Amino acid sequence: MGAKSDQLKGQAKEAVGTLTGDKDLESEGKADRHAGEVKEKLGHAKDKVEEGVEKAEDKVEEAVDKVKDALHRK
Repeated sequence: MGAKSDQLKGQAKEAVGTLTGDKDLESEGKADRHAGEVKEKLGHAKDKVEEGVEKAEDKVEEAVDKVKDALHRK
């Protein structure tokens, strides 16, 4: 399941657990909701890391191209 669906599922379980007085279901819902939040944050972190890697690759390519140009001019 995706992060948002885990959060929604957790919220639903938590609400039903609260309404019915089922502490186990309520706790399970909280755990599902928190797991979804963690998945979402990890997804954002992964995206940021990938962006950083892409920028670094671009910089390396630029540096290599400059060195090649300098060598070809000689």
